[in-house]
Amino acid sequence: MLGFMVLSFFPALPLHTAFMPYMGIVSLILATPVQFWLGAGFYRGFWSSLKMGTFSMDSLIAIGTSTAYFYSLYNFLSHLVTEGTVIGEIHDLYFEVAAFLITFVLLGKWMETRAKGQTGEAIQKLMGLQAKTARVLRNGEAVDVPIEEVQPGDTVIVRPGEKIPVDGIVIKGLSSVDESMLTGESIPVEKKEGDRVFGATMNKHGSLEFRAEKVGTETALSRIIRFVEDAQGSKAPIQAFADWVSSWFVPVVIGIAILTFVVWWLLGAGVTFALLAFVSVIVIACPCAMGLATPTSIMVATGKGAEQGILIRGGEPLEAANKLDAIIFDKTGTLTKGKPEVTDVLAFGNTEEQVLRIAASLEQGSEHPLAESIVKHAKEKGVALSSTESFKAIPGHGVEGSIDGQSYFLGNRKLMERENVSIGDVAARLQTLEDEGKTAMLLTDSSKVIGIVAVADTIKDTSKEAVAMLKGMGLQVYMITGDNRRTAQAIARQSGIENVLAEVLPEEKASEVKKLQEQGKKVAMVGDGINDSPALAQADLGIAMGSGTDIAMETGGIVLVKNDLRDVVTAIKLSRATVNKIHQNMFFALFFNVIGIPIAARAFMHWGLILRPELAGLAMAFSSVSVVTNSLLLKGFHPIRKNWVSDLAPVFLAIGFTALFIFFAKISS
Repeated sequence: MLGFMVLSFFPALPLHTAFMPYMGIVSLILATPVQFWLGAGFYRGFWSSLKMGTFSMDSLIAIGTSTAYFYSLYNFLSHLVTEGTVIGEIHDLYFEVAAFLITFVLLGKWMETRAKGQTGEAIQKLMGLQAKTARVLRNGEAVDVPIEEVQPGDTVIVRPGEKIPVDGIVIKGLSSVDESMLTGESIPVEKKEGDRVFGATMNKHGSLEFRAEKVGTETALSRIIRFVEDAQGSKAPIQAFADWVSSWFVPVVIGIAILTFVVWWLLGAGVTFALLAFVSVIVIACPCAMGLATPTSIMVATGKGAEQGILIRGGEPLEAANKLDAIIFDKTGTLTKGKPEVTDVLAFGNTEEQVLRIAASLEQGSEHPLAESIVKHAKEKGVALSSTESFKAIPGHGVEGSIDGQSYFLGNRKLMERENVSIGDVAARLQTLEDEGKTAMLLTDSSKVIGIVAVADTIKDTSKEAVAMLKGMGLQVYMITGDNRRTAQAIARQSGIENVLAEVLPEEKASEVKKLQEQGKKVAMVGDGINDSPALAQADLGIAMGSGTDIAMETGGIVLVKNDLRDVVTAIKLSRATVNKIHQNMFFALFFNVIGIPIAARAFMHWGLILRPELAGLAMAFSSVSVVTNSLLLKGFHPIRKNWVSDLAPVFLAIGFTALFIFFAKISS
């Protein structure tokens, strides 16, 4: 085709006479392998769709290129039958249209793949953090083995400056470890015997020996990688709309293309003109850009979130975060540091040491953070603990057990009511402690209160700032806790929260979430414990703290690795930016077809706008690349700074593509 164009403009060239007679046979020879070898994938896709009774992008490419190829082949064979030779000038050959279409579409796919490859950089970076080998004690000797061969229970040695290969518990040594790849905190964390270490973190100064606990796919880093991979392969609910549009769009386009052919043929434009318009419409309307609008944005967003320590479990949580009206925070370990300390021990008829001994002895069988603080305080005071029999945890109330043959209860007001123990004599002291924001637990034998142990848990440094930012975004903020209302109100005041759900039993947390949902609110729940998992599952969006239990992290749609509540704000802002980008992409994909189809159908021929099929294919390829490029602009997302380039991109793309269409149309004419 190019040779024909050049020689037509410059007939005086010496090659003109030699080349022109063979143009038909040369075009056929060159176009055939492109059509049936390079284009074989489009035919396979067309056939697969046809068997399922649907149409796809491959259907449009196969129909369009086959029309151009077989129409040209028909004219070529007609010339052969009529003239008895393939030498000479043959009219209405468009082999180059089919070849160019396939080439441009494949070029677009290649460019699209390269652009989409950039969206997977987050996973590549995470995988690059892993250590390759580990120094393990085997038969009393330290040997280097591939990280895949480390088994749970192995003793692993880490020297200064080396990466920790797997997750485990320190059994010997003292060092500082850079955990910034997990937590985002640049300050190294001191590690000693009994502390937990994580694979891919960097040991700084001292040597450590630790017992391997989680290896292979169970390490924290591997779970993060799997989390991001699953997220990037997921679909957002909005993708269903794009799929629905595409499923109807292709048959509609085929109908428009057939109508275009019929109208031009009836108007007397000729079969060739009508066929070229038919092919142009078929090709320009490929809905590839629509299909790419959502998944590319999700891939970039989940990767960007992972870079900032925010693990997003795919498109559904991203879209849910964009629609939130209210957000509920668990108190202990979420709004607060989760490391409470004993502040007061009051005794009534006993010594404070006796009250502390009984309380700590009861709590040594519990895993609750408040229990740990009481046991720790007793050990620091040198109080010897007694063995407890018939221990029983009473969720939302406290604990009970028998010490030296005497039954004791330790818990809140609800527990006292349940056991019919009067607190009248100590009610004033109890209220004073609760007004100070302390969690006060009553210790009683079978008949009366014998002591109070008060524990205080301070709020995190970032809680108040995060709550203020969420309010500024128009969200209603709630706090939920099993604590009594006075203590809860005190913590809420420190955090800047007005809406308090207090004295809520673990099994009732999900019900409280449901009550807000029944008011028409889209609700997010932020928590870190096993008792939060039903509420995390009930909420429209569950956000789990990275320091929480495995079950909470598995239930949450978003996991905050750094335990920084400001990341809740970042996650919601990232969600809004992503959904906005998806809407931009969908608008652009539809805009592209709205202006492209009429030009391809030659409706504006009077104004000199005619779009040749091969240029229609090139424009379609550029549209797909542009959608991916627009999604990649999410890489510039920042929770505070405005990303003007990303926000204005659709405007520039729309203007640019309108100009591109006009340019291609002018070339075609």
